[in-house]
Amino acid sequence: MRSSRRCYGARGGKELDPPFRNPFVHELRFTPLQKAKIALMTVTLFPIRLLFAAFMMLLAWPFAFVATVGRSEDTVEPECWWRRVVDVVLKAIMRTMWFAGGFHWVTVKGRQALPSEAPILTLAPHSSYFDAIPVTMTMASIVMKAESKDIPVWGTLIKFIRPVFVSRSDQDSRRKTVEEIKRRAHSGGEWPQIMIFPEGTCTNRSCLITFKPGAFIPAVPVQPVVLRYPNELDTITWTWQGPGFLPIYTPSEEEKSNPALFANNVRSIMAKALGVPVTDYSFEDCQLAMAEGLLRLPGNTRLLEFAKLIRSLGLKPQNTEEELEQYASRARKVREERLGLEDLAHYLNVPVSDTLGEMLSYFEPEDGKMDIRLYVIALSVVCRPSKTLQTVKLAFKMFEAEDDNTVREGELACILKAALGVRELNAAPLFGAVDGGGKERITFDEFKAFAEQHPDFAWDYLYPNQEGFHSCPDTPSSAPVANGFCMDFTSKDVQPDRNPSQKKVD
Repeated sequence: MRSSRRCYGARGGKELDPPFRNPFVHELRFTPLQKAKIALMTVTLFPIRLLFAAFMMLLAWPFAFVATVGRSEDTVEPECWWRRVVDVVLKAIMRTMWFAGGFHWVTVKGRQALPSEAPILTLAPHSSYFDAIPVTMTMASIVMKAESKDIPVWGTLIKFIRPVFVSRSDQDSRRKTVEEIKRRAHSGGEWPQIMIFPEGTCTNRSCLITFKPGAFIPAVPVQPVVLRYPNELDTITWTWQGPGFLPIYTPSEEEKSNPALFANNVRSIMAKALGVPVTDYSFEDCQLAMAEGLLRLPGNTRLLEFAKLIRSLGLKPQNTEEELEQYASRARKVREERLGLEDLAHYLNVPVSDTLGEMLSYFEPEDGKMDIRLYVIALSVVCRPSKTLQTVKLAFKMFEAEDDNTVREGELACILKAALGVRELNAAPLFGAVDGGGKERITFDEFKAFAEQHPDFAWDYLYPNQEGFHSCPDTPSSAPVANGFCMDFTSKDVQPDRNPSQKKVD
């Protein structure tokens, strides 16, 4: 019997409540009969469906092309009768295409608000390309890569819904995108509604992850839309229950000035309607936790909590390498000088706040003062989780003696504790193995050479027989799970509240 697993680690080894599956992992196990059905349908039904879907897209192209000829990207033309006809025809063609693809019955609950009532639709959970169905059903605008409009046939269909294009080559694209969304949202309903997936990535729908603030920065009423795929085997192929339009959510004055609060409150309403929990994890946390590197994060790592504080304070660097070097250079100058709350605020160029106080407490300061070098190390791991050797190199530069560029055992322990996000760590076995000759000092080059010769040094010298260095209590230390992230957080004893009365809040 598969053991019940709970996730530990995001809060200093404290159990998260309630436990749930890792939202970024989805595994399917097919029975032999199911595999046989898939094999049969792949060579019989699938090619027919694929050809029919392609035909429907080609059929839609001339209608979309005519409707977009000569149309401005900056203004909205008056809605004339023939454009309304084209809109209806395209919706019918797209619905036929989805029907051919296996989505036979799509149930829509609730009423879609008018653009003047709610300029923005927030959809969750986001789990598949099939989440495009609501887009084709409503012809609402979306945020999309600028490169998409150059794709033959598909690009013309995309341009018809007047998307907000994001350019990867433009460093200022993020700001321009937010400004364009704000401009359309405040147009008084002239522009089509904008559909946004605020999670910003796909999950397995076991919970709602942190919402990104982009949809909430305009501070206008939004309409939450929940998506459900109730099929027993979650292949997201044969059945789809459709979107549920929840009541319009109008932000309060406090929410208008605080997009993060606005986003969290909307997320809570959507999670209640779906009957799933919420989690403060984001996709960036998943990247941090699952990153491959020389130093894999242990189960009791506190770096996920540190990453949340960084996001809350807006301190994540834009130009990672350059800014980390600048931080390290400044930290070298103060070296062992310790910073209190006001000094930390000045160093980071942020105001004194409760969140900054939490940041200071994270490093367990002595007499209310912390070593800023530890902050730089933790920030380096959060910003580039798979490049741990570069983080160690940066740390050596801040800690090494000026005369011979070496560090002692205690300094190596400080470096590794900050990089792993743990309170206690016995670095003596690793230090002794690297030192070899008993000099009681090591250089970064020696550490690097040892790491290259012993790629599993973390498990051999740091993790064995140390409490908390595996993710789940039922996982033996000899088989650690990657970086403190349980591949399955599910507890057999804990199920999300799926009260039928809540499921009808559509």
